[in-house]
Order: sequence, then structure tokens, then C-alpha cells
Amino acid sequence: MKTETTPSDDLNTLGELIDGIEIAMLTTRAADGSLVSRPLQTLQFDRKGDLHFFTAADSAKIEQLLRDPEVNLAYAHPGTQRYVSVRGTAFVTRDRARIDALWSFAQKPFFPDGKDDPNLVVLSVRVRDADYWEAPSNFVSRALDFTRAIVSDEPADLGSHGRVAGLP
Repeated sequence: MKTETTPSDDLNTLGELIDGIEIAMLTTRAADGSLVSRPLQTLQFDRKGDLHFFTAADSAKIEQLLRDPEVNLAYAHPGTQRYVSVRGTAFVTRDRARIDALWSFAQKPFFPDGKDDPNLVVLSVRVRDADYWEAPSNFVSRALDFTRAIVSDEPADLGSHGRVAGLP
């Protein structure tokens, strides 16, 4: 994922939290009101607080986003015990400069005509805010904390929870 320098401490924190987590689960609302999630590769987090992905213009998520652009992105890195839930508003563009900047050969299996594929669009999410959870990533440390909590009255150190704001 490409990360540009962001203007606020909160957006910098969010960039650090999702750095190294390539795939996000994007959740949208279907026509019947139910929630639908699917994986997308995060291509960039820019200085305006937007996350960028490629998607197909004819996918069901585009129709869902036209009805309700409010989305959630879930990032998980079990190896480091880092989890992030991002709320924001989605929008879709065919911005040629952005497509050129984000394109890589790895996208070709999804868009056979390359960056000129007529079905290729950029799905962007303007971050509103995010919640995150981090726990000690060392298994032994976590096991000792759980054991200590079971055999004593001390609470386990389950890690930290925080919130970052997006754009004002």
C-alpha cells in the first residue's frame, strides 16, 4: 500500500495502524438493508484522508454505494494483534491520473485490458473516524496475562483500544 504524508496526527496514526495490512473487508448495505462484506486490496491512503481501491464498475457494490455511500472497512493483522475498523463515505471515480498512479501489473488478472479496462474504477473512502484495538503480540505474554487473571483478582492486560478522527 502506498501511503502519502497526511496532515493530522490522527490520520498519521491511522496510516501506521493499517500499514502492512494489504486487504480490507469493505461493508456496504444491500437493497434489503442487510450488510454485505467483501475483500478489497488497499492501494493507497492519501494526505486528504482517503483510502483508494480498484473495483469493477459493474459490481454489485457500486449499485449499493449509489444508494448508501456510508461504509465500514475492517483491517486485521492477527500476527501483531492489531485490528482497525474505519467508518467513512465512499465515492467512485474514473480519474485517469489516479488510475495511472495506482496501477500495477498485479491488477491485470482482475482487469484484463489493463489500466484502460472500461470496467476499472477507483473506489475511494473518505475516512470519518476509526476505532482500533492492539494487544500484546507475544503469545507467551498474552498467555501469562490470561493465567494471572484466572488465578488472581487482577484483570488481564487485553491491550489497548483507541479512536482516531478523520477529517473535520
